[in-house]
Amino acid sequence: MASLWDDLESLVESPSFSSPEYGHRGTIKPKENFDAKADAAALKKAMKGLGTNEKVLIEILTQRTNAQRQLICKAYQEATGSTLEKDLKGETNGDFEHLLVALITPPAAFDCHEVIRAMKGAGTKVSILIEIFASRSNQQIKALKEVFVKETKKDLIDKLNSEVSGDLCKALILLAKGDRDESNTVNVNKAKEDAQALYNAGEKKWGTDESKFIDIFCQQSVAQLRQTLIEYKNISGKTLQQSIESEMSGELEELLVAVVKCVKSLTVYYAELLHESMKSGGTDESTLTRVMVSRSEIDLLDIRAEFKKLYVHSLLSAIKSDVSGDYGDCIKAICGGDD
Repeated sequence: MASLWDDLESLVESPSFSSPEYGHRGTIKPKENFDAKADAAALKKAMKGLGTNEKVLIEILTQRTNAQRQLICKAYQEATGSTLEKDLKGETNGDFEHLLVALITPPAAFDCHEVIRAMKGAGTKVSILIEIFASRSNQQIKALKEVFVKETKKDLIDKLNSEVSGDLCKALILLAKGDRDESNTVNVNKAKEDAQALYNAGEKKWGTDESKFIDIFCQQSVAQLRQTLIEYKNISGKTLQQSIESEMSGELEELLVAVVKCVKSLTVYYAELLHESMKSGGTDESTLTRVMVSRSEIDLLDIRAEFKKLYVHSLLSAIKSDVSGDYGDCIKAICGGDD
């Protein structure tokens, strides 16, 4: 994988959070001739009596956008007096249940619930926090925080402060503020200065000055950081990712590498996450569900293309060989076609 992430040539062309094409490359598109009441009635019928018609649940919930699913939820409650979420939880279980509930949850609420889950119980699941805060746009992070306050009556930054500490805490909080510069203008001289400052703070000195890395990578724009990556390679001969991996360790290294990967290519980052979630030794269903659902209306088509480039076989074939049953059928439906 090192050679893939070492390629900086295509950085300038690759879409970022704020580019016009970001958000229009999903596998799930609005259903034409959509009828929320008819869908609600079909879902109710599929869950009525003995046994559940999982095929109908999958067909309806994976072939409608999240906005359309919200209208179905409303129509369902009006028609039945019960919530669709409650009935899905009553009729399904395990990973399939979690996946269906994720599909009917608004995106910001889904992100928020994943963040809450990461901080629940003994031991914080830092990898989930890193994935979400390194890869979401300012708008997505602010929407997540609004739901967090509404549902928990607490401030997310305060909660993070109580869950993590040290440099990792500082970096996560900077990302969770959702104040990253989102301009597309690049100051080449500034990129050269920052690249030199990062080199001086890392490779050039005994012991690493982590705060310099955190300040630059958690606040500057994607466009500016891409230029900084190029300038760093010119100064050091190594990529910034290689330097971080050799100079740092643990969760801060994981966070900074994730930010660097998202700056280079969000779609490659997600393709790699999907591959990792299905590697031999058991499936990480929660990551597979989170990535497939959260990217299904944004860039899953491009993630599929990158997956094929990286691993030769298609994402759909990886899913087919790794997950089965109703959960597998539902994930395959979200994935869409083969490549």
